[in-house]
Amino acid sequence: MPATLDAESTLTDRYQTTVPETVRRALRLGKRDKIRYSIRPGGEVVLTRAAGHDGDDPVLGHFLSFLARDMASHPERLRAVDAGLVERLRALVSGMEVDLEGALSADDE
Repeated sequence: MPATLDAESTLTDRYQTTVPETVRRALRLGKRDKIRYSIRPGGEVVLTRAAGHDGDDPVLGHFLSFLARDMASHPERLRAVDAGLVERLRALVSGMEVDLEGALSADDE
């Protein structure tokens, strides 16, 4: 059975605390990451890393935020997708089953 690591921190007057380094490492937390608190019936609180809206890829999240800001700031740059491009894309994926809800895998199947 793996050893249990304990850590503690202190609440400030504004009910804020610093997540101890051992906890940050164990949960692979970085700046601006979100934390989920699960409160169990007996009063035990379980702290886990929360999944962001953009998964675990912080680069993708920043890129999507950049795109959203750029579209809001410069709507004149937006263009309709060319019908020819849509047809080429359909030809590329014809006969393929795509699960848009499925997890991506680096494994070749």
